Amino acid sequence: MRSVHVTGERLGLREVTVDDVDALHAVYGDPAATHHLPFDPRTREEVAEIVAEAITAAAATPRRLYVLAVTDSETRAVIGVARLHIEADHPHSAEIGLGLRSDLWGRGIGTDLIRLLLKFGFKDLGLHRLWGARSPANTAAQLAMLVAGMVEEGRIRHHVPTPAGWRDSIVHSALADEWPAH
Repeated sequence: MRSVHVTGERLGLREVTVDDVDALHAVYGDPAATHHLPFDPRTREEVAEIVAEAITAAAATPRRLYVLAVTDSETRAVIGVARLHIEADHPHSAEIGLGLRSDLWGRGIGTDLIRLLLKFGFKDLGLHRLWGARSPANTAAQLAMLVAGMVEEGRIRHHVPTPAGWRDSIVHSALADEWPAH
């Protein structure tokens, strides 16, 4: 297994560990942080299962799923989670997703995190296309993706089931040959 360590100015990405369950529960268990996600807040036990599955996925060959702890570069504290899932049928393309503690919103951290995921996907993994889907109501995610250099592609109608019913998704993408290294 190749261990992931990606650093940026304000953030870092590393493999999740069992010691991260409480920090990740601060994201996955927060109603504000999961408001635009297709699931209700997770329990601590459910977050522990997510971490266990991530650790198992990290050992897979070929590796298709990266669930990474987002760390503050200065304090090393875990402040969020980032996912990169390489598509089985299109191994040069991957979906990205992220979650940050809600008390850190509004500081440009989401934009920095998306740039770090793009760097990881394009430079470290050699992928050609990275994409992410957001709730149409999540304008903060829209801004973060656009400022990070992603292009809005369009709407997928009734893309994901949520506890409140079907939800559309707005897809954004970035291509390796259009992405400037930051």
